[in-house]
Amino acid sequence: MTSLIEKIRQQAQSEIKKIILTETEDSRIQQAAKICTEQKIADILFVDQDYIQTHSDLHQQLSQQLFELRQSKGLTLEESQRLLFKPIYFGTMMVKNHLADGLVAGANTTTLETFLPALQIIKAKPKYKLASSFMLIQSPLANFGYQGTFIFSDCGLNINPNPDELAEITIQSAESFRTLVGTEPKIAMLSFSTGDSGKGEDVDKVRLATQRVKQLDPTLIVDGPIQADAAIVPEVAKFKNPGGSIKGDANILIFPNLDAGNIAYKLIERLAKTQAVGPISQGLNYPINDLSRGCCVEDIINAIAITSIQSKLSKF
Repeated sequence: MTSLIEKIRQQAQSEIKKIILTETEDSRIQQAAKICTEQKIADILFVDQDYIQTHSDLHQQLSQQLFELRQSKGLTLEESQRLLFKPIYFGTMMVKNHLADGLVAGANTTTLETFLPALQIIKAKPKYKLASSFMLIQSPLANFGYQGTFIFSDCGLNINPNPDELAEITIQSAESFRTLVGTEPKIAMLSFSTGDSGKGEDVDKVRLATQRVKQLDPTLIVDGPIQADAAIVPEVAKFKNPGGSIKGDANILIFPNLDAGNIAYKLIERLAKTQAVGPISQGLNYPINDLSRGCCVEDIINAIAITSIQSKLSKF
């Protein structure tokens, strides 16, 4: 059976997109770029200091645009010109100007350093108030999730989302799941409590967020608050969540805060022989995606392929 990752790469190959990579001195990036080019997964464009220096006219043009975009926030033209000597800012502005379809970075930088230019320049889609991120999880245990596949959200951007923000992250995650996996999302809004078994502000936040999700999209299969074991193990769901919509078959896990999501994916990636790709952005007008600094070549290739697929749905 063809794995989800293989299907994603094949989908990227069906319509080759131009993807920017900025960390050009990293051997992992170089190897991933070579494989993507050879296998026609994407058209790779290296944007580094040499590229910027040899495109001085474009640097001037993009600097002026960034200044006009951010002057209300206090950015001066001189500061804009300095920022545009940073490959991540230059590349992000290229994506905004449709000179490339997406960008992948983060092998040597923090998530904030990768996503901050995107949040300032690309911004969230008009229907959303925020952008968020997810991890695409592929477990060798096919009896969990959808044939071993999960989306974990938010694992990279929103530190402690309120109920409305958590609901919006959930709606974005369902959209991402449909785009990449192509089947019905089944969403668990995770907590330390299932149903009415626990009390307190943290549980109430998840309960209220679940209500908001159902209001925003009544067609979604979603339960919360729910504990992780009840979300993914049918035997546990039978006695912990007997009347719930999620019957131990969740394929999207929404975490109550960034601590929980980030810790969870890193643990299962290292301890459970699970592949974790991301953090992948969602809710942005154009795809700018992050890599873990511990990423391997395969992770980079998969992030490039996902970015290519996302770009097909961008607001170009």
